[in-house]
Order: sequence, then structure tokens, then C-alpha cells
Amino acid sequence: MKSIKIKGMSCQHCVMAVTKALGAIDGLKDVKVDLQSSQASFEATKPVDAKVIADAIKKAGFEIG
Repeated sequence: MKSIKIKGMSCQHCVMAVTKALGAIDGLKDVKVDLQSSQASFEATKPVDAKVIADAIKKAGFEIG
């Protein structure tokens, strides 16, 4: 399982937005986003470019940190 830090989350709505954004990426599964630790974790079922992940998070209104 891979984890990344997310900057800018402040509520459960933020968690849902990041979860939805990452869940929509082909090749990622078991996406879990934790507000307290500001982290997202996921399983990659195939190689996914880090830029694709960063772009999805940015499009949702957040940053990788």
C-alpha cells in the first residue's frame, strides 16, 4: 500500500473529494483518506504515473505535501 501526504484538507467533504478523485484513476484501488494524518493510501493494481495522481488531487482542489 502506498501513502501520500495531502495539503489543504479540513473537513469530511475534503476527504470525500480526494477519495473520489483518486478512486477515479484507473489502476488505483482500496483508496483510504485520513483527515487527521492528512494522508491518502491506496493499492496500485498497475503502474500509475505520479503526475496523474498529483493532477487528480490538484483538480479536486488540494496539493500533495
